Amino acid sequence: MYSLTGEELDELFRSPWQRAFHLELQDTYAVSGEFEPLRQFLAGEAEDAAWQQGWLDLIAEITTAGKTVQRVRVVTEPHTDYTRWALAVSPRNIAAGEDIRWLPRHAIDPALLTGDDYWLFDDHLAAFSVFTRSGEGAGFAVTTDPVVAAHFRAVRDRVWSLAVPHDEYVQASHR
Repeated sequence: MYSLTGEELDELFRSPWQRAFHLELQDTYAVSGEFEPLRQFLAGEAEDAAWQQGWLDLIAEITTAGKTVQRVRVVTEPHTDYTRWALAVSPRNIAAGEDIRWLPRHAIDPALLTGDDYWLFDDHLAAFSVFTRSGEGAGFAVTTDPVVAAHFRAVRDRVWSLAVPHDEYVQASHR
């Protein structure tokens, strides 16, 4: 296992793979670059989306090149403020090329998930999301261990089939 941070993360996303899958399990993330946009959302203020542009550009670049980027967010209902905000900003991710789905936490047995957020690239490269004690993202711990990759594939296939596409989830959440 090895760690990746900073520019190494962009290199991973630009490396040769065809499908990347991301599982998010937290109801709230402590990402310093998101603090102000989240505050603005909660205050009903106009948001400057510049904080997200680097990610959106990267996703557009790799999906335009023919790669698939999928994300499932496992969320508690009723939603936290962070989840409500994530629902509001996700259309930009989708417009850039991500396929985002939502899975209510009550709809899956927690034993069928992993204990950590992760990325899986082409069914064999597993990247655990690493967080500091305060919850800030600190990069990835990466492995090609076939046992870990097989477990991540099984979880991915399970949650992907249960998760609801973004637009359907938003419609159902507002009824």
